[in-house]
Amino acid sequence: MHEEVAAYALGVLDEEEHEAFERHLETCERCQAELVELAEVPGQLDELKNDPSSTSGDDPPMSSMSR
Repeated sequence: MHEEVAAYALGVLDEEEHEAFERHLETCERCQAELVELAEVPGQLDELKNDPSSTSGDDPPMSSMSR
């Protein structure tokens, strides 16, 4: 997977990168397919972030897991 596909799907590319990736996307079927696969991820992340039932008190915070 191209790193830019995920960044594009999540909307984290700056304007120049966004435009460059869109030009690339016009001709790259592989990236088009990857983007289709990732298209629902931002919405799913928002749902998880906003759903209090998706977290339990038993799970450690993500920040403490990376230590």
